[in-house]
Parts: sequence; C-alpha cells; structure tokens
Amino acid sequence: MAARNKEQDKPRDLRASLALLWGEQEQPTRGPKPKLSPQRIAAAAVKLADAEGLDAVSMGKVAAEFGVSAMALYRYVPGKAELVELMIESTLAEVPDLSAAAGDWRAGTREWARRCLDLYRAHSWALAATAMRRQVMGPHQLGWLDAAHAALEPTGLSAAQRHQVFVLVVGLVRSLAQQLVDFDADEDREWSRLTGEVLERHADRFPALTRAISEGAFDPAGIDPLDFGLDRILDGVEALMAVRE
Repeated sequence: MAARNKEQDKPRDLRASLALLWGEQEQPTRGPKPKLSPQRIAAAAVKLADAEGLDAVSMGKVAAEFGVSAMALYRYVPGKAELVELMIESTLAEVPDLSAAAGDWRAGTREWARRCLDLYRAHSWALAATAMRRQVMGPHQLGWLDAAHAALEPTGLSAAQRHQVFVLVVGLVRSLAQQLVDFDADEDREWSRLTGEVLERHADRFPALTRAISEGAFDPAGIDPLDFGLDRILDGVEALMAVRE
C-alpha cells in the first residue's frame, strides 16, 4: 500500500488520462484477457455516487462491487481522479441532439440548458466533479460543449462572445442545480417561519425586503427559474446582436 501511495503522489500523466478517456491506451498483447474494463468500473462508480454521493466513491468500494481487491482496479484505472473523469464521461454519453431546433439559436440553447439541468438532477454529484475549471475531457464531454457552441453559431457573434454566452448559461444551470441539491423542505419551512417573525419585529429596518416578501418574492408562483434566467440571458444576446448589425 505504501508503494501505491507514493505512486499517487506523483504528478498525473495527463496524456495517459486522455488516452484512457478516448479509449486510446495501449492494450496488452499477451497474458489473460482482462476481466474488467474502465467503462464497467466507471458505471459501478456512478451507481455508487448516485446512491451515496461522490465522497463515498473509493477504489476499494468500487472494487467490492466486482468482488476484487482495490489493487486489481489499478490495472484499468490509475486512480480516483481518472475514475471521476470516466464517471463524468459515462453520464454524458447521450450528447444532446439539437437538430429539431436547427437555425433557432434560442430554442437550441434552451434545449441544451434543459438537458444539462436534467443531467445534474439525475447525478447531483456531477456538480462537484465538473467544477468550473479546465480539466481533461473525453469525447462525450466535448460533444456537449460542441453542441452548445453549434446552437449559438446562428447568432453571428464572435467565437469569444459565443463562449461567454455559454459560460453564462452553464453558470445559471449549475446555480439552479445546486439550489436543488441544497433544498430541504423542512428547513425551508422553518427558515420562512423564523425570517417572518424577525421581519415582523424589525420591519422598519428592512422596508424593501419586508414589502418584497409580503408580495411573494420568495414564492414566485408560475415562474420557471430556468426559463426566466435563460430569457434574460438570451434577451441580452439579442441586444448584442442588434448592436452588431
């Protein structure tokens, strides 16, 4: 185990990680046929994360699903970081087909965002696994990024502007997904009760907030937060398009 820990302390070989994600790693030509595969291991890890969260995923727990030791998995996956990348690639296997909205950049972007939110709802752990940072990406993850850029091409905006629109859209989706993860109905009711009592006693100190709450600010019936946020972003894109004309 000490040897394994030393190996994990070494800098990651990103080329090897890319080869793993793209199925381009060298295959052994001799020896027994592998009993497992990176894809099967990733699928088991996804199942575990869906049930218990990302922190619960370990090489040992995943190995137990196959009745082997953790050491046996390292033949297929170098470590936890690579495993998480494979898990993300697995969940993104169904790249959005936006052909029905071809040429309609608003409809295409809206469908992409809806599909993305659905994915985070199904796999809430993916929020932590796909933090907003540059990371090694496989063909499925790049496929999602490609679909988003394709949806925005009809705007005529520059590539840099289109990418910034994408960043805004995915930021909205992630924010809403995080709210869903954090939401607890019992805590929400208690928060509303206690906040209401405080504002009753101190309404004169927070007049605008008091009025907003009394008018339903925290209970916007009939408003879909994703549609509302997207409309504001996409209206801004249309305004930018008009300036360019």
